[in-house]
Amino acid sequence: MAEMFQGGVHRASRIRRAVVIGNGFAGAENQSIGLVRALGLWGRQSVYRVTRPRGGINEWLHWLPLSLHRKVMPLPAERTAQASHPDVLEADAKQIAEMARQTFDTDGPLLVVASGRDTIPVSSAIKHLAPENVFVVQIQHPRSHLNRFDLVITPLHDYYPLTPEGQGQIPWFLRRWITPREPPGSNVVLTVGALHQADFTALRNAASAWHAELAPLPRPLLVVNIGGPARNCSYGVDLGKRLAAMLQNVLWSCGCVRISFSRRTPEKLSRILMKEFGTNPKVYIWDGEGCNPHMGHLACADAFVITADSVSMLSEACSTGKPVYVIGAEHCTWKFADFQNSLQERGVVRPFTGKEDMFKSWSYTPLNDTAEAASRVKMALAERGWSI
Repeated sequence: MAEMFQGGVHRASRIRRAVVIGNGFAGAENQSIGLVRALGLWGRQSVYRVTRPRGGINEWLHWLPLSLHRKVMPLPAERTAQASHPDVLEADAKQIAEMARQTFDTDGPLLVVASGRDTIPVSSAIKHLAPENVFVVQIQHPRSHLNRFDLVITPLHDYYPLTPEGQGQIPWFLRRWITPREPPGSNVVLTVGALHQADFTALRNAASAWHAELAPLPRPLLVVNIGGPARNCSYGVDLGKRLAAMLQNVLWSCGCVRISFSRRTPEKLSRILMKEFGTNPKVYIWDGEGCNPHMGHLACADAFVITADSVSMLSEACSTGKPVYVIGAEHCTWKFADFQNSLQERGVVRPFTGKEDMFKSWSYTPLNDTAEAASRVKMALAERGWSI
């Protein structure tokens, strides 16, 4: 009995590896990797990717199911996941399920973590093909048939359509088509924001890596993260002009300011801030060249100003416990307005007015979504007789 427990039985109940299935978008893939880190499986994961054709007419076809889209517009060989990133494999549900079945006795169960709409057919197929050998976690709401997954991790604002306010915004003849249609079940984990990689260890390492550049800077250090307009948070250059004016008003209370743009930031908007602050010795603007200072900024900043469009950037900053100011929340609609309201109700963000004194700090209970989600994964595994 002792030999059997130490061998197959014990080994087959312990998860020691993970498969991450991404969609090529950093915001989605970072959530999966963040969960893997929180579960202690970092460095023991294989990364796969579902690749959708992009560019040109493909931007008008993104609403199609992935399989149909790739039939209509075949993916060129150079655009496959492995061609773009040699360490990333093209996701194949049959191959992953077969690997999970064949290695179960020697390596134990396989944890599958996927995020994003395009990954749903792959992750659900893996669960269908190898139900006794895998534990599948789907991040972001899969719209329907949640029983296809062992666990679904999704932000609370994805259930905004079920609230009285949400129902009031949906014409009655469209309500049957808006998802989700039912409250979260027992296999749903609700978070406030997005999962991410900015845990204690990552921030400590970033603080060490960026110490030489950021530690000597005069304080307080204000970090400004600028995203870009989105479908449910649309804005134009007027926001850039308003942000520039507000930053000028608070500059007196800052030791220095560091501004970063995202890949979604419109050039017209970034040009406004470059023109306003490009020669100001107090202000540093990252031009996208060299190492991305994002993690260093999270670790070393004293306060943040962030545009309202990015759930990911806000979730990361609100996990630090440092003051977070939001600009553009009035442009958010639908469930993204609900997300902004949720952050303000919890006291983790405040509107950026341009009247702030950055010497005056404030505190709140930081968001801890990633660690709490990891704890729920462990509980669900224990119910199945598995552990990590």
